[in-house]
Amino acid sequence: MKRMIAWIPLTVAALVTVSSCTKDPIKNLSDEESRLYITNRDSSANFASYKTYSIADSVAVIENNSFSGDQATAADQQALAAVRAALESRGYVRVGRNQSPDLGVNVSRLYNTTTNVVDLNNYWNDYGGYYDPYYWGYGGYGYGYPSAYGLVQSTEAMLSVDILDLKNAPVSRTIRVIWNGLIRGSGVFGSDAMTSGIQALFAQSPYLKTVQ
Repeated sequence: MKRMIAWIPLTVAALVTVSSCTKDPIKNLSDEESRLYITNRDSSANFASYKTYSIADSVAVIENNSFSGDQATAADQQALAAVRAALESRGYVRVGRNQSPDLGVNVSRLYNTTTNVVDLNNYWNDYGGYYDPYYWGYGGYGYGYPSAYGLVQSTEAMLSVDILDLKNAPVSRTIRVIWNGLIRGSGVFGSDAMTSGIQALFAQSPYLKTVQ
């Protein structure tokens, strides 16, 4: 499926606590305070013109831009329930995917793993002067360490919600993504974090509603 995205407005919300008694307040953030809630929308979409939606019953798992399968853990089910509740509170009616829904909704867990080479010499070279070289009869000498490099692997986890325009797909022959919400930060896949995060995404998207 080719995805066309026309993003114009961008909203980013984050809760950050800054303390005046620390040099690096970011290191002291809780998981909740570290999270970013990012929403984007197609500015040409009239959200009130859509009445019905259908949502998948599982969450897609995407690892390094590759689809790894669908899952429906307890936390995933809570995320799907939170999306359904948010849409229905905005007036949208859920129907089956075979009932020509106006909107399709995908929920995905995204994992992006990167590996970096770290020069460990910068770490060890700082310790050369702590043990007195005169003890060994080599006064004035310095210490030297062999070259050392290490691999550091890190994984960023994100939760994504995509709303697709199915109503106009037959005419445009394109499935447009008209809204996307993304949660980034620590602990985003906890049950409570998924629910509160999705609520936060919809809270900063008041235009996403319809009238039946």
